Amino acid sequence: MQRARAGGRGGVFTPRDFLDIAARAAVDQGLSRLVKNGKLRRLARGLYDFPKVHPKLGPLSPAPDVVALALVRETDSLLQIDGARAANALGLSTQVPAQSTYLTDGPSRRVVLGKRVIHVRHASPKHLVAPGSAAGTVIQALRHVGPTRAADVTRIATGSLSARDKKTLAAATVQAPAWMRPTLVSIANAGSGDIDG
Repeated sequence: MQRARAGGRGGVFTPRDFLDIAARAAVDQGLSRLVKNGKLRRLARGLYDFPKVHPKLGPLSPAPDVVALALVRETDSLLQIDGARAANALGLSTQVPAQSTYLTDGPSRRVVLGKRVIHVRHASPKHLVAPGSAAGTVIQALRHVGPTRAADVTRIATGSLSARDKKTLAAATVQAPAWMRPTLVSIANAGSGDIDG
């Protein structure tokens, strides 16, 4: 419970997050006891949270990103948001995807939390370029909107990426599909002289 509290309310974890302090059977037993006592909440098989509590609404659902990160920690996997969410995150689309979809090099997993669905889907390495970074989000958004909206991606990403993100993007360009590379190089090089100089 101390570790759950240390992460703060809204934290999501799996038994693996506690294996450095006890064996798996003891961890499972401890988590089960904390759920029975109402201190933790079981979200799905092997997935728990220390929920934020609203004074009127009661326990709130955890953020999808926090749930997805807990799921991939369980298997030591990479995580990347999918193209539709990336486009939305960059402001290229106002359409909010009905389910929160993530890509991973680990196993697929689907978690239903009330009306919200969180889907972590196994993907090939070509879809996991610079995973979990702002640069990776730009690549996913560009993949989603396609070459016809490359200029929009360039305009938004040029202004929003930090110098460090642009370096990550430059390094990741070689892994991206050929049609994306000129756009990614353009974003990575934009303003770099002003920032670095």
